[in-house]
Amino acid sequence: MQATTTSAPIDVRRYAKTIEASKRIRWDIDRDVIRGREFDLREKFLPDGLSLIDEIDGLGVDQRRFLGQVQGRTYAHMFGLVERFIGAKMLEVSRDHWLGDQTALEAIVRFTDEELKHQELFRRVERLVAADMPEGYRFDVSANDVASFVLGKSTWAVLALTCHIELFSQSHYRESIAEAEGLSELFKDIFLFHWKEESQHAVIDELEWAREDAKLPNDAARDAAVDDLIALVGGVDGILQAQAAADSAYFLRVAGIAESDPRAAAVSATVLKAYRWQYIVSGAIHPRFQKLLAELVSETQMAKIQSALAPLVYAMPRRTGAAAELTH
Repeated sequence: MQATTTSAPIDVRRYAKTIEASKRIRWDIDRDVIRGREFDLREKFLPDGLSLIDEIDGLGVDQRRFLGQVQGRTYAHMFGLVERFIGAKMLEVSRDHWLGDQTALEAIVRFTDEELKHQELFRRVERLVAADMPEGYRFDVSANDVASFVLGKSTWAVLALTCHIELFSQSHYRESIAEAEGLSELFKDIFLFHWKEESQHAVIDELEWAREDAKLPNDAARDAAVDDLIALVGGVDGILQAQAAADSAYFLRVAGIAESDPRAAAVSATVLKAYRWQYIVSGAIHPRFQKLLAELVSETQMAKIQSALAPLVYAMPRRTGAAAELTH
């Protein structure tokens, strides 16, 4: 059954399925996820397929584990960061449904409620990790400043970036975290429960992105939206460069590795590569994202996106052998 608003048809059934799933898998931070546990720094956080630590030579076992824990701490911070603007944007797009289909409205309201819960979850993660890790770690990125920058771009571009993020969050869990051995069980559970709700969010992202695309009046408007998406990716990469530098410096200081040591340059380069892989490239090559993007943009617009991503496509695990080029 299709319900209609002033902008585009709405697939009520898909929104309804996200509501059904949201009710079925609803979880609580303390009761279901944390359960009174603390992190054990004898255990790994991120798997090597995300941290890329196996690409650095000359680090001891304890050093490798600690560098993965630093990255894992930032990984949680980054999700808390992006969920600030995701929740705000979804509240904004819900306005189109206020006096329209109430199933779509409920789905988006649940989405935003869950995003608020996720932000609190990742604040809890930071407090737990900070209690035991050495002092000196810094994450100075303001979630509100980032949200203000992102929300200043077109809704089409923000929804594209959001869809990209929530698709890669799923693939990270399914393909790396879920099956990895030796990871902290608390860390795994955090991203298990996060994944359960993000799976519904990605569906709504897709529906709302397509609905927003239908509003664009002409190719010039879509060109502008594509430019906004490229600017957003550039903004993300700027954050990654700064945080990779901060995390590398923190690790090297705690590990007692001098800046003149050849391993220092390898650590800095690999952490930046890992962050670009985690937060940009793994989403850009996600098959679902490629398909959705190709359905919405022209060949010329796709080529512009490919060109913008070209300097980043090196950032893939050596073992994947996958092509990082977006295809139309």
